[in-house]
Amino acid sequence: MSAALAVSVVSAPVAMAQPSAKPTDSISKGSVIPASLFGMHVYNAEVGSWPTIPVGAFRLWDTRTTWSTIEPVKGQFNWSTLDTAVATSKANGVNDILMVLAGTPLWASDDPAAGGLAGVLPGAAGMPSNLADWDNWVTQVATRYKGQITSYQIWNEANLSTFSTGTANEMADLTKHAYDIIKRIDPSALVVAPSTGTRLGGPFMKFYPAYLKGLKDRGWPVDVWAAHTYPASLGTPVDRAGLAKKWIAVLKAAGAPAKPLWDTENNLGLKGPGPLNPDVDIEGEKAGDWVGRTYLDSIRLGLSRTYWYRWEPDNDLWGIQMFTGTPGAEAFKTLEDWIVGATYNGCTAKAGNVTCNFAKGGKPFVVLYTDSGAAKKFVVKGSYSQACSLDGTCKPQSGNSIVTNGPVRLSN
Repeated sequence: MSAALAVSVVSAPVAMAQPSAKPTDSISKGSVIPASLFGMHVYNAEVGSWPTIPVGAFRLWDTRTTWSTIEPVKGQFNWSTLDTAVATSKANGVNDILMVLAGTPLWASDDPAAGGLAGVLPGAAGMPSNLADWDNWVTQVATRYKGQITSYQIWNEANLSTFSTGTANEMADLTKHAYDIIKRIDPSALVVAPSTGTRLGGPFMKFYPAYLKGLKDRGWPVDVWAAHTYPASLGTPVDRAGLAKKWIAVLKAAGAPAKPLWDTENNLGLKGPGPLNPDVDIEGEKAGDWVGRTYLDSIRLGLSRTYWYRWEPDNDLWGIQMFTGTPGAEAFKTLEDWIVGATYNGCTAKAGNVTCNFAKGGKPFVVLYTDSGAAKKFVVKGSYSQACSLDGTCKPQSGNSIVTNGPVRLSN
């Protein structure tokens, strides 16, 4: 990896704006925006790589830290990759760490032929043949990383056969077992429900309501709900928001208790589903604007964090690249500077014009953007002297109206 793309774990931490809310906090009107809203996946974190921009939360996935990687032989654990990834995060000032417990070792899997795609090891998409092996794995992790790993996610995209060939009821069993073990060993750690992919409506609706029923039958043993709201490759942030709304509606229909909502993996332009949705390169100002819209939409929807996938060298799989100097990375950092530590005073939407109100240091400001993706005229209350864009540039602003696509911040 280029030295420009990462810093060593022994380097000084990248400063992160404060304050950061507790992981259990949700974002609503009157909340202070926490740093943890801005989650990230990091390529090669397990060998010491780290972003050159601040991040507020780190998700361990595709970091060679799955169960199948760490315990390839029953009872023989190799913690080196997980130890390094955790140390890398903490050395860079990020103590909010989410680990995905998924990935059944071949020796423990009830489906040895499952997996083998998308970096999933053979057998890893199967369920444990013996729940005692799962219990032991969770016990080992929770004990070793007590006070270091702050949240545990049961599985990744549990509704997709690439990652899980288990039933909804089996996944509910894994959740209940893990919840009881983690809460006994490390009561402060959060248990995050398996992420569910939403872009494929059939697998989502087949799995998720049944899984929620299984959790209800077991007393709702989770602290956080999670989904992945990647839209189809030709989709926009509006389509992404639509998938999030659908996910939230299914939770409500199931009578699920109110808990924080996390989007634990996201990007745009990802190839699929199907041949009519090729991979899409989202570049320039559009890339930065779409990163900003994704996080601002998360706030509007009540999602208290979103984990971008991912910080790494150029990878054509992803529509929006995230590494030093890219528009996406600059927008991520700039929006953090704007809103982390600010009080959120609500957003309004009218005819596709979105106005989000904040205050920081006693000074109000607004962030404006359009759902249409086209420049439109905004008229806001009050008069502002400065207009700033997500590329980090600012220019003088006069009066209470501006024509923009945004996101743009108006302030004094």
